[in-house]
Amino acid sequence: MPAPDLNLLITLDALLAEGSVVGAAKRLRLSPSAMSRALSRLRETTGDPLLVRAGRGLAPTPRALALRGRVHDLVLEVEAVLRPDERLDLAGLVRTFTLRASDGFVESFGPGLLARVGREAPGVRLNFMQKPDKDSSPLRDGRVDLETGVIEESLGPEVRTQALFRDRLVGIVRDAHPLSTGKLTAARYADAQHVIVSRNGLESGAVDLPFLPSAPGRNVGAIVSGFSAALTLARGSDLVATVPDRHTATLRQGMFSFTLPLPALEFTVSMLWHPRMDADGAHRWLRGCVREVLREQGAPPRNSAASQ
Repeated sequence: MPAPDLNLLITLDALLAEGSVVGAAKRLRLSPSAMSRALSRLRETTGDPLLVRAGRGLAPTPRALALRGRVHDLVLEVEAVLRPDERLDLAGLVRTFTLRASDGFVESFGPGLLARVGREAPGVRLNFMQKPDKDSSPLRDGRVDLETGVIEESLGPEVRTQALFRDRLVGIVRDAHPLSTGKLTAARYADAQHVIVSRNGLESGAVDLPFLPSAPGRNVGAIVSGFSAALTLARGSDLVATVPDRHTATLRQGMFSFTLPLPALEFTVSMLWHPRMDADGAHRWLRGCVREVLREQGAPPRNSAASQ
């Protein structure tokens, strides 16, 4: 089988973006007749007409619609690979990066990251976005530049990942809560009223379930969508919140933390990005900032004597 002509990818990207032979020809600075010949070659190569006559214009076939996003990403990645590795002028860089993270990341790590970015690239703005789900499409379509979270099987196979730190679940109650004194057992933990974090609003969708024993049997008194809300309720009531240790260190100041009396699993928090950003100098710099800020902050101090 002969090797494919990779130049056809650029032609196909232009045709699918413009939806017109003339428009694609202008975009690539070719004659309409040359673009028509290229379209014929693409039809022969793919075995699909790709663009068909619809009134006075052309309409994409289902195969063309399915290919459009993939082809565009491939072209962007090739362009990034072939682009000269120019020295990055951080002082003159003007750019907005969108970071998507679970509740608590901004409170715990945002100030340090903003300070680092402000010192090195004062023209860069960070747009922090909450993470209501595990959908990786915002990374694919460019709405999100960088994301943090626990890697799951549903993650798109093309997404790049790098581990940031290990974390664990801890129990949190208000100061002087009954669980803050005496021996803490699994029975006392389960019998207390709990506030759980669930993205879908259901107890079965609690974000901590994958890291707990199969049936913790908790007495659930409230369900919220984020760690901040869970800790707010726990601070003003007798509810128990179970949250990630490092992600919530700032949020739970002044509260009582304890090691869970259950065989809970540790987990790795990673950063995620789309491969088209691999070779982007500014994005590489941002990833380095995130890694170094988290390394500098280290593990948060325990704010109780409950790590028994």
